[in-house]
Amino acid sequence: MNKNWFAFVLLALSSALAMLPAAAQQSDGGKIALLIGNSNYPDAEAPLRQPIPDARLLADELRRNGFDAEVTENLTKEGMQRALTRLYGKIKPGTSALVFFSGYGIQAGRQTYLIPVNAQIWTEAEVRRDGIGIDTVLAEMNARGAGVKIAVLDASRRNPFERRFRGMSSGLAPITAPRGTLIISAAAPGTVINESSDTNSLFVRELLKEMRSPNLTVEEIVNRTRIGVSRASKGDQVPWISSSLVEDFYLAKATRPEQRADDPPPRRDDPPPRRDDPPRRDDPPPRDREADVRREFDFADRLGTRKAYEDFLAKHKTGTYAEQARDKLARLDEPRTRPEPRPEPRPETRPEPRPTPRPEARPEPRPDPKPEPRPEPSRPSVADDPLIKELANSIQKSPNDPDGYYKRGIAYAEKREYNLALKDFDQVIRLNPKDAEAFNNRCWTRAMVGDLQVALRDCNESLRLRPNFVDALDSRGLVNLKIGLPNSAIADYNAALRINPKHASALYGRGKAKLKNGDTAGGNSDLAAAKAINPEIADEFAAYGIK
Repeated sequence: MNKNWFAFVLLALSSALAMLPAAAQQSDGGKIALLIGNSNYPDAEAPLRQPIPDARLLADELRRNGFDAEVTENLTKEGMQRALTRLYGKIKPGTSALVFFSGYGIQAGRQTYLIPVNAQIWTEAEVRRDGIGIDTVLAEMNARGAGVKIAVLDASRRNPFERRFRGMSSGLAPITAPRGTLIISAAAPGTVINESSDTNSLFVRELLKEMRSPNLTVEEIVNRTRIGVSRASKGDQVPWISSSLVEDFYLAKATRPEQRADDPPPRRDDPPPRRDDPPRRDDPPPRDREADVRREFDFADRLGTRKAYEDFLAKHKTGTYAEQARDKLARLDEPRTRPEPRPEPRPETRPEPRPTPRPEARPEPRPDPKPEPRPEPSRPSVADDPLIKELANSIQKSPNDPDGYYKRGIAYAEKREYNLALKDFDQVIRLNPKDAEAFNNRCWTRAMVGDLQVALRDCNESLRLRPNFVDALDSRGLVNLKIGLPNSAIADYNAALRINPKHASALYGRGKAKLKNGDTAGGNSDLAAAKAINPEIADEFAAYGIK
């Protein structure tokens, strides 16, 4: 074979490959997805409505786009770990992998943790113990060779674990993405959203709508989702996006259909198109209008709500799918029109209760001694608290288990029943003299009741058992601040901030200590930085007696 000819072929082949779009050059290792909808959390007042329907809808759409999608529901930590292990096992070099989680999320130590339904969280350490770190999940997917990694998180809800321990921050934390990763969260870091009464979340509805638009890269999809959610919520909810993708990635194959009859005809002076003419790179591929309408109708039909069909008809007033949407609306109306004869008993029942309860209900509260319970000590209400009762029953069944005393001590401290909390922390330390967290919490609780010198000994013991324990350094800084030793407090806060520069409590405490030392500029700078991380930190320190 002629060597020059062979070299020419190689050169031509390499030139042709270079002209391919970036998405076409991605190694095809398949597309896989894991979707987790966690709804039934025992600590919550009621199950979450949206996670499971959202996971199912999103999985259906991903499957239409060629993903091998697994849907899982109400997973314990063990279940989440097994599901993730299955996902990791499917990854091979070049695989595109997507993880969706809807449920509760918590940030701790500036990291985001996805919370299983069986989590028992009372301290920051238990967040790390019971939660699944999304940073860890993405790092493992990357290590397994996934080419594109996508995380979709709808976990920025106000959850039942908040305010159980000091330093708790609302919402999720910013996530550091490895190369080739796209992350979208339903809300900005540090913010929470309240779940609506709709079957599906606004975030997932907008995401699915954009996924059905053909010829969009995944980055275009999430950017348009962010805009849609922000507009629909009037700016109350703005999704957060982080991307380190280095190539265009399409969830579905880009389409380039032939011209349709309803497309505008070519102008007479335009030359007739040739089939072998390559499309110009600056011209976007034409959209398949019928496919768009079909996808939007399918979306409305899966939601099955009046609003979904009405939104579809507002956009598409004529056509086959419009007629189908009207039929669906008519069927929704049927149950409402049949029982119309029922209003007859309503006027009979309504007037009777209206006059009677009002005069009875108004005078009754007036003679009731309602103001009396307010000045009473809070212990009777604490004793009747369902959580305290549950923990007391647990302790009664296992009186030698320090965990029950520890959790009840935290619960008492949150309710400012410090003397009761101290008794429980005493029991924990009696049963486990090497529990650094118990010593730290007893140190902090003693600081709240003014027993500062003994509190200092507890903090020292906690740090002896666990050197560089950030929470204990922060607690000892508070004790030194209350004692009147600002230099010692600054040293403790400095040590804590070297480990975690975003520790709001340590920043605020150091700011107060600097002000006591006359460093006005440094003190105010620390206070401002702390408030930027936790806007409620000043109120927290005021409750400690530091104003």
